[in-house]
Amino acid sequence: MHANDQVVITGLGVVSPIGIGCQAFRQSLLEGRSGVRTIPFLRGLDSPPPIGGYIGDFDVKDRVRPRKALKVMSRDIQMAFAAADLAVQEACVLDSGIEPERLGIVFGTDLIPCELNEIAPTVRGCLVGGRFEFERWGCRAMSDLYPLWLLKYLPNMPACHIGIALDARGPNNTLTLGEVSGLCAVAEAVRVIERGQADAMICGGTGSRIHPAFWARSKAYPLSRRTDDPAAACRPFDADRDGMVHGEGAGAIVLERKRHAEARGAAIYAEIKGFANTSRPVGTEGNGTNLLAEAVARAIRLAMEAADLSIHDVGHVNAHGMGTVADDEVEALAIYRTLGDVPVTAPKSYFGNLAAGAGVVELAVSLLAIRYGFVPPTLNYSRPDPKCPIRVVHGRPLTGLPPTAVVLNHSPTGQVASLVVASP
Repeated sequence: MHANDQVVITGLGVVSPIGIGCQAFRQSLLEGRSGVRTIPFLRGLDSPPPIGGYIGDFDVKDRVRPRKALKVMSRDIQMAFAAADLAVQEACVLDSGIEPERLGIVFGTDLIPCELNEIAPTVRGCLVGGRFEFERWGCRAMSDLYPLWLLKYLPNMPACHIGIALDARGPNNTLTLGEVSGLCAVAEAVRVIERGQADAMICGGTGSRIHPAFWARSKAYPLSRRTDDPAAACRPFDADRDGMVHGEGAGAIVLERKRHAEARGAAIYAEIKGFANTSRPVGTEGNGTNLLAEAVARAIRLAMEAADLSIHDVGHVNAHGMGTVADDEVEALAIYRTLGDVPVTAPKSYFGNLAAGAGVVELAVSLLAIRYGFVPPTLNYSRPDPKCPIRVVHGRPLTGLPPTAVVLNHSPTGQVASLVVASP
């Protein structure tokens, strides 16, 4: 691909537990400030009280428009809209004269659970002798629930609301792939531009794992038990890690051709150099660890090949780093086998696992690292694990590195995404 045909990032928006907007987000990274805390609205649901990456200062009335749309927006949708709006404002893409039909959207989302108080009366109405009667559900729901109720929870609604409010009439798509949703949305948006179907794309991911409905089945996740010290709970690659931490957030970027960005004088964060998506075969749980390690390593290799870069070109790896014993070991071995001692940072140590919001919020860490010349440290990394033989950035930000990053995510179902970004 010709240099001027390269797809670049010209806008970035972040809604996260450590800051809303790039400036607040970057400041928290520089200061090593965690966004993990006791979740106030989950007090009493469990003992000890649940912890997570919670956004406490998100005023939706200042972040969402039109305000009347709030009645059909879940929190996931609200965060997605706010992140996309921030990215579009920074890119100034709506002021560039772009035709609405040439501006598209791809967003990654997760399962969006409904508010329990909305369906509680209907559920109670379906109980007969303490037993739930499914035959009653349809009629009760039709009479009890607001006619547009379902629109608050459909995974495609973030992209719909963004498109309507910003008058983006180009290709519009939604990906629901768990933790890899965001990076896969970026890759799909790049392909839309490369196919000539759009001049610019808004893409991102949004998710929340701190909803009460998720907590009701929290035992299915290997969660950290460090509830007495929330900020120290998420410890990627540390020898004393004991589980993941749930969180919430959304990230969005604006993509366009380099020549298109330069022609309108837009500032560029980075170029998209390469992408790869692999998976661990389904039904191989007995050998799942080895197969996942190979899937991660293969994703790194394929993305590097697509970017036409060598190990020596890479400044840092932005790891998935959940803080679980098994997953961190697998990922660390895959990184070490493919990239050696390239410095590694793990953003989840700041805000936990944001589900479908993880990919682009974590990508934001690398974009800011490339623009401002620092790789933020991994929080809570105090005792190296011999089973994770990688060079984890910790203690303080690392500077003087090549402005190129490999960003990784993988999901519990075995899907892996790897994205390579570099200074323009």
